[in-house]
Amino acid sequence: MEKELGLKPAVNGKKAAKKAKGAASGLTVKRFFTTPGVDPADELAWEYRSAGITGEDGRIVFEQKQIEVPKSWSMLATNVVASKYFRGTPGTPDREGSVRQLVARVVDTLTGWGVEGGYFASETDREAFHSELTHLLLRQKASFNSPVWFNVGVEAHPQCSACFINSVEDSMESILTLAKTEGMLFKYGSGTGSNLSSLRSSRELLAGGGTASGPVSFMKGFDAFAGVIKSGGKTRRAAKMVILNAEHPDVLDFIRCKSLEEKKAWALIDAGYDSSFNGEAYSSVFFQNSNNSVRVTDEFMKAVAEDGAWTTRAVRDGRPMDTFRARELFREIAEAAHLCGDPGLQFDSTVNSWHTCSGTARINASNPCSEYMFLDDSACNLASLNLMHFRTIDGEFDVTAFKHAVDVLLLAMEIIVGFSKYPSERIAKNSHDYRPLGLGYANLGALLMATGLPYDSAEGRNYAGAITSLMCGQAYSMSSRIAERMGSFAGYAKNAEPMMGVIRKHRKAAYQLSAEGVSEELYVAQQVSWDEAMAHGTEHGFRNSQVTVLAPTGTIGFMMDCDTTGIEPDIALIKYKKLVGGGMLKIVNQTVPLALEKLGYPQTQAQDIVAYLDKNETIEGAPHLKSEHLAVFDCAFKPAKGQRSISWMGHIQMMEACQPFLSGAISKTVNMPSTATVEDIEKAYMEAWKRGLKAIAVYRDGCKRTQPLNTSKEKVKDTQEAKAEAVAPAVKPEPKAVRRRLPDERQSITHKFSIGGHEGYLTVGMYEDSTPGELFIVMAKEGSVVSGLMDSFATSVSLALQYGVPLQVLVDKFSHTRFEPSGFTGNPAIPIAKSITDYIFRWLALKFMPSTQVEETEVTIEPRESSAAVKPAQAAPQLPVVSSVAKNTWLNQADAPPCHTCGAIMVRSGACYKCSNCGATSGCS
Repeated sequence: MEKELGLKPAVNGKKAAKKAKGAASGLTVKRFFTTPGVDPADELAWEYRSAGITGEDGRIVFEQKQIEVPKSWSMLATNVVASKYFRGTPGTPDREGSVRQLVARVVDTLTGWGVEGGYFASETDREAFHSELTHLLLRQKASFNSPVWFNVGVEAHPQCSACFINSVEDSMESILTLAKTEGMLFKYGSGTGSNLSSLRSSRELLAGGGTASGPVSFMKGFDAFAGVIKSGGKTRRAAKMVILNAEHPDVLDFIRCKSLEEKKAWALIDAGYDSSFNGEAYSSVFFQNSNNSVRVTDEFMKAVAEDGAWTTRAVRDGRPMDTFRARELFREIAEAAHLCGDPGLQFDSTVNSWHTCSGTARINASNPCSEYMFLDDSACNLASLNLMHFRTIDGEFDVTAFKHAVDVLLLAMEIIVGFSKYPSERIAKNSHDYRPLGLGYANLGALLMATGLPYDSAEGRNYAGAITSLMCGQAYSMSSRIAERMGSFAGYAKNAEPMMGVIRKHRKAAYQLSAEGVSEELYVAQQVSWDEAMAHGTEHGFRNSQVTVLAPTGTIGFMMDCDTTGIEPDIALIKYKKLVGGGMLKIVNQTVPLALEKLGYPQTQAQDIVAYLDKNETIEGAPHLKSEHLAVFDCAFKPAKGQRSISWMGHIQMMEACQPFLSGAISKTVNMPSTATVEDIEKAYMEAWKRGLKAIAVYRDGCKRTQPLNTSKEKVKDTQEAKAEAVAPAVKPEPKAVRRRLPDERQSITHKFSIGGHEGYLTVGMYEDSTPGELFIVMAKEGSVVSGLMDSFATSVSLALQYGVPLQVLVDKFSHTRFEPSGFTGNPAIPIAKSITDYIFRWLALKFMPSTQVEETEVTIEPRESSAAVKPAQAAPQLPVVSSVAKNTWLNQADAPPCHTCGAIMVRSGACYKCSNCGATSGCS
């Protein structure tokens, strides 16, 4: 079966771990976190819970009861792990029902592979590895990429890598082979990228006569496959990157292809088609299932800077084709990115100047999120460390613990390489010959805040750079120690010189790093790690050609209960957490108290600051808080009641600080406000090149016309009404409705609206106090069914208002209802309406409700049945406040796609999206 699917099992583990001549047998694994004879799982407190995920429409997406989880894990982590990673048919004895069982499945398998591959010097080392890895995973200190959790211990030869790069040659056979390879990768939950510049342009001749189709034409077929093959058998959208070099004759078509399709989608939306991400409008246009990037060289960027010429060249013979002003092409790239977010840029010269294996071939492409950049036809398995779990009691960074965790995790990832399945013989060979790994981290934004360092500051960037440097230096040092025992990677001999050259560049950057904001222990440790990597590598070589990247950490970030993912800052200071018994709870970001303590505020002052934040949902203006400390609490989004946020340049500067210490690159989309101009995007791209980044993508809020969050299922009550109910007497006389008629002469206001091309008029009659008492709705198409229904509906609303139904209740009930006609309105205050009633009541709210009521409402969420182990203190419904912060976050993410699993609106995670409700991601895991 594997042969039919084009899936090749791994070579024999012992052969993959073939040792260098004279090398000793196996590695010594030290214990740091664990004690001999004590199961790390037994050191945790456990409980049983019921996991459940409910979709936006109220349907149960997933449910599993009596799941054993550590008490310290959140409900979100429980739901994500149970729904995504537990194997076996639900409802059968084969179904996994414990995190202990899940982790054991993976760790037992990896340890068994390690024994078979000869990685351990003794049984004691085997036991130490098993315990240390188990500790890291159960304590949420680290996690592997999703394919490991999906497949390891389930299949004999599992696909374990999340990231792949595939080549394509200028032949129909190769093009169709690429389509097959990508399809199989999508099926098993991985993402892939390809550079299509090897395909002749649409202006070059075929061998048999006629003109070639060109890469953009073939992209349509690849895009269609990516759109219909479920990633990992679960996710609807596959993860894919398409790259074209700036000198390719079809580069202008490539730059424009996605923006032109975006305009087609807009036309369909304006004609009344569903504008959701998976709706008819976007589903009927091309290029929606890939990230697109133009690959540019230093020569191109210099031509842009100097306003020089740029000539494209034929693929087959290199003859000159078209000559442009470089700035014109650059402008086209920025305009397209301003319109739809694509294309991004990959800086080819920078990428290849840091290439450890240039003796073999150049780097042409990346994975979908742009963090893995290596040889064509290669794969990379990822894992990430949770930085917040490496803080000491006094809030400093635990250098010793972190170094040991890097060693254990890198050894585990190295073992995976030789026992994985790969989609083609070429990828299998390159994986075994070069053994690239992608160790990274998550929760950087939370760590910086907890340490009292602003994300957008020199000190914060130095701190992040030092941690990244320590991680990469220690990983290369460990790789060299593995090479001493197991032999260097097969391709090392012909790449020793370029690889050592890159190691020297990393080491030079480590010694040039500023110590401002960095503890002496951390600063010295990161330099020593590179000294050791260079010295040991010079003598023994390296087991792995690459060791680090910074990935989005979407789903595994939920598994580790990370507040922030990858290199990202925090989104907001107010968070909403799911409760074990169901419902949600609004809490102040738990990193805030840690930061206040680190900054030296007494407990009483810190409590006052947190209380102010909880009430006002901004920390600006909080009592006792010093102005110089405000920057510590800056987040990605500006709160509705505040003015501060991290600028897009701050994101680029953070990438600049970390890039010199990574084998690969950084998955991060630089979010820009909706007001950002084309010139701003040009500046961002130019700054990224000047600052040594390997790749950059930008996303301007609002550039996609997808529909915003649907909250029609929520039951909303007025704050005062809820309080009144809480203290109401046990027996009340039955109330009687009394109609309040409007005066014969009354003021009124008329408003013209248009929804998806359907025009109408609203007229609201008012009482003497200017509150609404009647509603008239006139549709432009008289005599239509819609017109008749709206007339009857307006009469019902008028009677409800006159009999005392609060406008708040009607607004909460009818806002965000979804049916046709829907679409764009032309009203800047309500840009998109999901239906006529949605528009009417959102407009009424803006006109007649106090701003505090519009911005802040309380949501009643009925508690679900609690698990046997966790009982809610009372049966009262939870009343979290969905306020200005939530509203502002929603507005910043209004054009994000809905989750393919549960329907909730997703949020940005690196270059992808993640769902905070069920943990699904839109990119490579």
